[in-house]
Amino acid sequence: MIFSELYSVYYNTVAAILTRLQEGDADRASLERIVREKAFAESGMSLVPALLDGSWQLMTPDLKTPIRHRPTMPLTELERRFLKSVSLDRRVRLFGFDFSFLDDVTPLFTEADYTVYDRYHDGDPFEDEGYIRRFRLILGAIRDKKQIKFDMISSKGRQVFVRCYPVRLEYSEKDDKFRLLTGSGSFMSTVNLSRILSCSLYQGDKVLPRREPPARYRTLTLKVTNERNALERVMLHFAHFEKEVEKLSRKEYRVILRYDYGDESEMVIRVLSFGPLVEVTAPDEFRELIIDKLKKQYKLGLR
Repeated sequence: MIFSELYSVYYNTVAAILTRLQEGDADRASLERIVREKAFAESGMSLVPALLDGSWQLMTPDLKTPIRHRPTMPLTELERRFLKSVSLDRRVRLFGFDFSFLDDVTPLFTEADYTVYDRYHDGDPFEDEGYIRRFRLILGAIRDKKQIKFDMISSKGRQVFVRCYPVRLEYSEKDDKFRLLTGSGSFMSTVNLSRILSCSLYQGDKVLPRREPPARYRTLTLKVTNERNALERVMLHFAHFEKEVEKLSRKEYRVILRYDYGDESEMVIRVLSFGPLVEVTAPDEFRELIIDKLKKQYKLGLR
């Protein structure tokens, strides 16, 4: 892993402790509090004693440190190259990050080094200046919990006006599009960001009742027969999903996935792509969707 809290947490915790020592207002209780906040629960049993008894030679028993300069975590060359690759993604401009410090860095990989399958080609115009402005305004309104108003083209091709609370932005890897989830009163709606023509903050004094979205995630349980590298392919295919894996036998594994129910139709297609090597064991509702899809394919003469 290039970046991971799991592997850097101890360095960051010790750096925070040394910074507190340099500030001159440290006691053992404050150091243990830093450990509890920044490290794992059991870390207090090893970090503070190792610092106090001189094992690491970073702190003296009177709670001072011989370290003169504040600790920093400079990026390695590998990390810089990885960040350079991230900076080349067309979607990164939406968030306004400044990557100018990587101008002289060679990317670790580029889009020419990999191929994305099963993605539509009519994705959002991520490099369009108007789209970028609207995205940033909506993202800011979500963070600040402010109302917005916008004009958009409906699915029927009509121009409509909307005033709402923006609740969440979601990205569909399959569609290569961002969706805006809005909520006001008893009304919830999902809008494709590319359909929005103009957008601004609502400056009026009419306050809409704000509604938080319902839980959008469902759990899917699969039984994977590990033939023809099926398990590896499943793990790669669903790499960005929250999941658990359990070995059932020499060739069988249980994989539990959490997915957004708004992408349920896409999930059916994804699961079916593995053929008989992947079986849906729960929930029954998803099994019925699989069966219904197979029946439709059979009627159309698809094998």
